[in-house]
Amino acid sequence: MSEATNYRTEHDSMGEMQVPVDAMYGASTARAVENFPVSNLRFPREFIKALASIKITAAQVNGDLGKLDPSQSQLIVQAAGEVARGDWDGEFVLDIFQTGSGTSTNMNANEVIAHRCAQIDADIAIHPNDHVNNGQSSNDVIPTAIHLAASDLLLHELIPAAQHLLDILKDKAAENTDVIKIGRTHLMDATPVTLGQEISSWARQIELSIARLQSCLPRITELAQGGTAVGTGLNTHPEFGRRMAAALSQTYDIEFHEAANHFEAQAAQDAAVELSGQLKSLAVSLMKIANDVRLLNMGPRCGIGEISVPAVQPGSSIMPGKVNPVIAESMAQVCAQVIGNDAAITIGGSAGLLELNVMLPMMAHNLLESERLLANACRMFADKCIAGLTANKQRCAEQIEWSMSMVTSLAPVIGYDRASQIAKQAVNEGKTVRQICQETNILPADALDRLLDPTSMLAPSPHYS
Repeated sequence: MSEATNYRTEHDSMGEMQVPVDAMYGASTARAVENFPVSNLRFPREFIKALASIKITAAQVNGDLGKLDPSQSQLIVQAAGEVARGDWDGEFVLDIFQTGSGTSTNMNANEVIAHRCAQIDADIAIHPNDHVNNGQSSNDVIPTAIHLAASDLLLHELIPAAQHLLDILKDKAAENTDVIKIGRTHLMDATPVTLGQEISSWARQIELSIARLQSCLPRITELAQGGTAVGTGLNTHPEFGRRMAAALSQTYDIEFHEAANHFEAQAAQDAAVELSGQLKSLAVSLMKIANDVRLLNMGPRCGIGEISVPAVQPGSSIMPGKVNPVIAESMAQVCAQVIGNDAAITIGGSAGLLELNVMLPMMAHNLLESERLLANACRMFADKCIAGLTANKQRCAEQIEWSMSMVTSLAPVIGYDRASQIAKQAVNEGKTVRQICQETNILPADALDRLLDPTSMLAPSPHYS
């Protein structure tokens, strides 16, 4: 076959365009393929599903409202249903870095669906703009798709994954309530805590992160659909937005609402920025937890070594027997990516120019990527790291006795200055606080044993002596 016959001629409002002969898309998409050869980044499955769900629902609503013939409505629903299932994902060929409204990708969907309709039944006229895009604009479709996909990932993937991690952390905290270890502030020895108390702080971080994510739902479940080009709803039915939100609620099993103000819903992307900020907060919490795990696991012989995490793979190509905390390292990299994505989303959110935000594709990509990364990483971290974390009890006990911070419990009895002298003497002479106290007879043996008992240092005390 010659090169000329590998293409077919299609038309859009700008004229003729050569389109690969086997492509399901048309001239508008092919033009955008040529215009935006930037990154090879594509919209994820969740976004394509959201676009197709909008087209399915719009065809149904327009059919009910008499804007489409029943045969047209049914045919679009059938073809768009295949797109929603993922049958034609390979036809969504456009780069993320395209027109800021996402018009090219909206037309990609319209053309693929219209082309598939012609394959199914060529006797029913289906035009990508007049029928598939009936009552819609890219300016309300793309913001709606962002909210649909983001809500879907949030409620059905990320929050369940974070809850799974929370459950594992709570179990691990309860398992280690009797393991006393040295606390550390500024990475320096501090007073004792239990490993359970330390892990409980991680659990609370995730618990609060889940609550923060849930707090975004009233805004991220508002849908722009029905505003068309600038928010006025030109060329659509007055009931279109409300009916779309109601039907999409059934599709996703999520309670969506028509935007309270269509002008805001298209001119700004504040809800996406808000959600991204909470994803960043979760990433910050997870980074802290991953770093704590790496520090406590450090060793195994020449570091802190108070915990051990599961060995999942060899750690070095040159050092035999070396094993690294690779799951925590993977988590930390995910967190860095999410924090970077949030910076881009923040800039994108500020790009609302008059009646439209014009960084929608980039924001959509980064927001959905952050949700997916965090969901996957939470489950990985829970199952492959935290669930198998074990305490090195002997090492924890040794560190407690060796720490000069044990002197803190003596300060209310012998005074801060005298306690400080004992701490310094212990360091200088390479002895424990207990040994220095015994040698100097600073307190009776029974009082010393009581005050230096680490279990007495784990909670507030009604008295100091």
